[in-house]
Amino acid sequence: MRVLAEPRSTPFSLPQHYGRGCAAVGRHHGGGRVALSGDRVRGVAMLSACWDGTADEDHGQRCVIAHYLADLQDDLADEVAWDARALTEHGQVADAGLTEIGIPSTRGMAPSLHLNLGDGYLRQGRVHDARAQVELALTTLDALGDDGYGAMIRKGLAGLQERIQATVPD
Repeated sequence: MRVLAEPRSTPFSLPQHYGRGCAAVGRHHGGGRVALSGDRVRGVAMLSACWDGTADEDHGQRCVIAHYLADLQDDLADEVAWDARALTEHGQVADAGLTEIGIPSTRGMAPSLHLNLGDGYLRQGRVHDARAQVELALTTLDALGDDGYGAMIRKGLAGLQERIQATVPD
């Protein structure tokens, strides 16, 4: 099966409130900000150190760090692995567990995590898995606000749905 998909537009197109992520989640302040500024190598190094500084039970921290690290990977398999880690960690975070980085409800991050994992799956040719992630994301859209972030995620999901529908057999 050939997949008609595009890579993410930019690895640094995260919502503004994620800019506080690494500062809030680890002692290595600024990794998220560095990554957002375009210094990919240094951002990966800082966020990797931030990840290494977490404990297995630091699910909120690991969710956010993995979310960042996924977007900074050069290899699609590594990107998908980090997206999957982010979603796995997310499932272990209490609903108010991400308030320190500006996310009032952890559930509000779910659509973005499903979107990213679904996008990676589609680019890997895993259409069924990508479709499943879109379906899961759609069940959590009510957690998004009517703001720019919510609009961006909804637009991303609509685009992913279109790309899934555009898949054609070889």
